[in-house]
Amino acid sequence: MVKSEIHNIKLRFGIIGHSEDLNRAIDIAMQVAPTDLSVLITGESGVGKESFPQIIHQFSRRKHGHYIAVNCGAIPEGTIDSELFGHEKGAFTGAIGDRNGYFAEANGGTIFLDEVGELPLSTQARLLRVLESGEFIKVGSSRVQKTDVRIVAATNVNLMQAISEGRFREDLFYRLNTVPISIPPLRERADDIVLLFRKFAADFAEKYRMPAVQLTEDAKALLLAYPWPGNVRQLKNITEQISIIETNREINSAILQKYLPAQITDSRLPMLLGSKVEGSGRTFESEREILYQVLFDMRRDVTELKQLVNTLMAERGGEMPAYNYMNVPQASSINISPMGGHNMVQPSAVDDDIQDTEEYVEETLALDEVEKEMIRKALERHHGRRKNAAKDLKISERTLYRKIKEYGLE
Repeated sequence: MVKSEIHNIKLRFGIIGHSEDLNRAIDIAMQVAPTDLSVLITGESGVGKESFPQIIHQFSRRKHGHYIAVNCGAIPEGTIDSELFGHEKGAFTGAIGDRNGYFAEANGGTIFLDEVGELPLSTQARLLRVLESGEFIKVGSSRVQKTDVRIVAATNVNLMQAISEGRFREDLFYRLNTVPISIPPLRERADDIVLLFRKFAADFAEKYRMPAVQLTEDAKALLLAYPWPGNVRQLKNITEQISIIETNREINSAILQKYLPAQITDSRLPMLLGSKVEGSGRTFESEREILYQVLFDMRRDVTELKQLVNTLMAERGGEMPAYNYMNVPQASSINISPMGGHNMVQPSAVDDDIQDTEEYVEETLALDEVEKEMIRKALERHHGRRKNAAKDLKISERTLYRKIKEYGLE
């Protein structure tokens, strides 16, 4: 593609920069637009990935169809299937009517799946079927529906690493990655940084009706030396701050330094993708697992604290009674005997063979075992009525049925 055509596309979609990598990405988007191939756009957060699906859609034969952009990371895990594929009336609590999902609404058009790396594994399996056959099933339905939609996906996650950690399906990756487009980060587009600053400064000057800010040479050097972990989005925000706050419209390096946050040496990702416990290799997939892990950690810490106190008392010569704090006497071990016309409550003698806290061995229960036990107790408490048990556990009946089948509690 000639440079004049790329320049016209930049003007139309508001893309600023002369980087060769950026021009290459635009060229690929234009070349693949007339086809129906799936496109995977990769790049760090804030580089402007959302402009490329629009380029692909506007220059495709689907340009008169719907264009729907979906942020997969912003939809809760429990409702994402309903959002994407729709649901039938009564499929779950609150489903008071039939609803078409995004794939049904985008039929004949393009759907942009932003942050596709955040999709849960169950939804990834559904998406793979849409890519392979164009078929999907609404939540709560048994009827297969067809859709003709072009899928463009984007992510700032390293999908190969996510595949190795079991968080992303390898077959889905290869289906999405038919045509890859990589957007370069701002730190690799040094010639574009000052150009972008001037463009943003002019836009904000017009918006707020004030003179545009100007950079001195030392400020430009500082601007180029900064790594910009937030990329174009961060540069735009800082330019807006300076335009509003500074009364002096000539910005030197000392003034600019006040608006540049301290450099973060670790990941440039915009959000926490998964908390890992050091040495355990565990990635938390839900809030419930995090809560379970916190409870187990607290239990372990309390046990270690009791052992430490016991050791210190022994070293100082004071005999601390060996008492198992985890085994509190039950109601059956308390004797109620009449004395002087009054009922006196007297605890029975503690067994001599109570284990010392130093001998207490903490039971490490797997999170799935805890979940299984909670489900079993809920079913017993409600005499097998699964609807009441699901309400007690604060999960949907569909999830409860799946867990019962998974743990063999039928």
